[in-house]
Amino acid sequence: MSFYVVFQLLVTGLCGIIVTGDIFNLYVFLEIASLAAYALIAAAGGRSLKASYNYVIMGSIGACFYLLGAGFLYSVTGSLNMADLSYLLPPLYGNKVVQAAFVFFVVGMSIKMALFPLHVWQPDAYTYAPSAVSVIIAAAMSKVSIYAFIRIFFSVFTTEFIHIYVPITTVLSWIAAIAIIVGSVIAIMQSNLKRMLAYSSVSQIGYIVLGVALFSTQWGLYGALIHILNHAITKGCLFMVAGAIIYRTGVRSIKDFEGLGKKMPYTCAAFTLAALSMIGVPPTVGFITKLCLVLASLEAVEYVYVAVILASTLLNLVYFWRVVDRMYFVRKEGEEEGEKEIKREEAPASMVLPTLILGSLCVIVGILWLAGAETPLLPIVDQIVNTLLGKGVVAAP
Repeated sequence: MSFYVVFQLLVTGLCGIIVTGDIFNLYVFLEIASLAAYALIAAAGGRSLKASYNYVIMGSIGACFYLLGAGFLYSVTGSLNMADLSYLLPPLYGNKVVQAAFVFFVVGMSIKMALFPLHVWQPDAYTYAPSAVSVIIAAAMSKVSIYAFIRIFFSVFTTEFIHIYVPITTVLSWIAAIAIIVGSVIAIMQSNLKRMLAYSSVSQIGYIVLGVALFSTQWGLYGALIHILNHAITKGCLFMVAGAIIYRTGVRSIKDFEGLGKKMPYTCAAFTLAALSMIGVPPTVGFITKLCLVLASLEAVEYVYVAVILASTLLNLVYFWRVVDRMYFVRKEGEEEGEKEIKREEAPASMVLPTLILGSLCVIVGILWLAGAETPLLPIVDQIVNTLLGKGVVAAP
């Protein structure tokens, strides 16, 4: 019972972050969600206790940076309301206190959303947390932290401040590019599926931050927002699959996945669909993300970022394909082809159905987007981009 109470507390904190319009209340809700996450990660015992402790340390450091930023802004404006700050700050953009506050906000939120190299808490937290907790943290909590980062980045400080007074976008884009490659390379080295997905998340956060850093282009912020959706759907699906496999077989190591495609066909099918989206295979929503980021990089004449995205796509193919290969094409040692029919040991329907829904969404959303179909998603993203940048409506690619 206590697990579900804390779980609801986590969800409440995440909802509060989304709806609040006050930077101090955002801090409070962020800490409510973080405290709940610490407890939920530690619930599994054993190595999860150390993972939770590391998260507590890094999360507290991030919270301190954020709170210092909020305090600095209050000291010069006398307000904590985001809407008020957006009007009060422009005459103070040259103030060193305001500029320091911005840097504190960026560092604090970078820790919370696990941006490389401040991601050190994430791999153990995702790996050793109970699978249900890994799903909510990877799919929702990190995305809400990114939402808070974007909201403060654009709604409080505005694009004028970022362009003229603290030109941090070049630094962020290079950090993001390094994160994309490093996260993918380390993911290839992992033998534990959940740990592989954790390092994959480090890379995927890099995609989002790269899109944010390229906001001055037509497609940059568009790509970042779409990838938030893509990563929430796909990584939620992938961690659900990892949990279902552990629940049914107790297996965590990729090398033990031989024949799993026949034992758990629906679960493995969902994994494959989500993996295709992570790789960026058309017509999945992951392809839309990478298309937008490539277009943004070309518009900014940053061909290095194009190379990074393409290289990361190949790396994604390597570490996801080795899992699919073990599931479908590798037989257990000593087992001859056609020797015997493998008995199905599928996870319960209550676990399989959500994975299939999310896996299908990876493809359905991508197809609708490419087809230019009239869906609520397109005008929503257009409106968000318009609100953040103060530009006209951006057309979908």
